[in-house]
Amino acid sequence: MIPSVIALDGPASSGKSTVGALVAGRLNYLFFDSGVMYRAVTLAALLRRIPIADEAAVSALAESVQIDVLPPLFNDGRQCTVLLDKEDVTWAIRAPEVDAAVSQVSAYARVRQVLTGQMRAIARRGRILMAGRDIGTVVLPDAELKIYLDASAEERAQRRYAEQAGRGGKESYDDILAAIRKRDAFDSGREHAPLVVAADAATVDTTGLSVSQVVSRLLALIKDRETA
Repeated sequence: MIPSVIALDGPASSGKSTVGALVAGRLNYLFFDSGVMYRAVTLAALLRRIPIADEAAVSALAESVQIDVLPPLFNDGRQCTVLLDKEDVTWAIRAPEVDAAVSQVSAYARVRQVLTGQMRAIARRGRILMAGRDIGTVVLPDAELKIYLDASAEERAQRRYAEQAGRGGKESYDDILAAIRKRDAFDSGREHAPLVVAADAATVDTTGLSVSQVVSRLLALIKDRETA
């Protein structure tokens, strides 16, 4: 039987979103990027003019808002549908203002605790592939299958550089590499839910692999678990 709950972790730009969405699509599972939860709280704080630096107020807000993640309701390129107090905010949470503030919000211990509970509730519905940085270790430690995607910092920087250059971006490769190394250090060294490989996770190094090759490897892991 195919694992009903799959945890997919890895550092920034390791391909979790791209690969995870494709694998989930092949399985007809919900693809759930845990970052959308923190983005939804960040958006709510911005809309209500709550200072992002006010940890107590932002944490209280996280406890009061209702967030849900569903399969795509529209064929507009979304990987899922994000509802904030029953309003579709799937694209609103991608605003630059949210980008600039979400890291601070996601570092708050109470926010993480509240949203972890909500993510577990959604996962209990089953048929879900949840991606993040602490899914297999903290959010879903009992997931039936845990996968850790990895790649060298240089490889991940090159991917991000090519992606942003394709959109007309001007950021240099060296700047992107420095930012990725800084993010890696932050994620691995943070006090709450640091980025680590779960002891029972299967690690897939995506360095030098195409997206289709990584998808094939993940589907093979899932098939192996199905027949085990």
